[in-house]
Amino acid sequence: MDGLVESLMEELNCNVVFTIPLFGGIDVLESVVVTWIITGIIMIASLILVHGLKVRQIGRKQAALEKGICFLYDFFEELLGKDGRAYIPYLITVVIYIAIANMIGLLGMKSPTKDLNVTASLAVMSIILVEAAGIRKKGVKKWLKSFAEPIPIVAPINVLELFIRPLSLCMRLFGNVLGAVVVMALIKYLVPLIVPLPFSFYFDIFDGVIQAYVFVFLTSLYIKEAIE
Repeated sequence: MDGLVESLMEELNCNVVFTIPLFGGIDVLESVVVTWIITGIIMIASLILVHGLKVRQIGRKQAALEKGICFLYDFFEELLGKDGRAYIPYLITVVIYIAIANMIGLLGMKSPTKDLNVTASLAVMSIILVEAAGIRKKGVKKWLKSFAEPIPIVAPINVLELFIRPLSLCMRLFGNVLGAVVVMALIKYLVPLIVPLPFSFYFDIFDGVIQAYVFVFLTSLYIKEAIE
């Protein structure tokens, strides 16, 4: 049992990769370095995919790319409506990042979403975008008045929701990743040979993509509520 606890702590522990010698030393965690790697992967893939685009006589690569982008735009537009098209690029970026982050364990790297700081940052960014969308659509005065709807007495609850939403997004993503880590650790501890392999593929691929979908789905609903 001590070995199981140690493996869990090692899996969840965020190691310091290096320290930047500024302001007394800034520790750069493993989750940050892996995030940089994921960002590089996305940027390089984007440059490769958009290279040589044509208006006529397009190739298979461009046709597949356009079909994939159209599918994502149609999917998010059904959730957000036409007024929310401006926020679709952010949602596509986030879903791609979280999906890759959850699957990068297959390459031997530690998923950044195992770090609570990463999931909290994603949640805070999303909620800031949600509130900015509401201000952009309604204006500052109507946005402030919306906290007193439908009756002024519920204003404290509506204000509290500003803090509950990012907490909910953060803990839902982190909690599911943490649950997968615990289950995999138990499986490896009890059956350490062949059995963990298919479970690893399930949690890293299928469950990882599902968690990315849930995160952006909820963010889309919050944006739609804000701009209605």
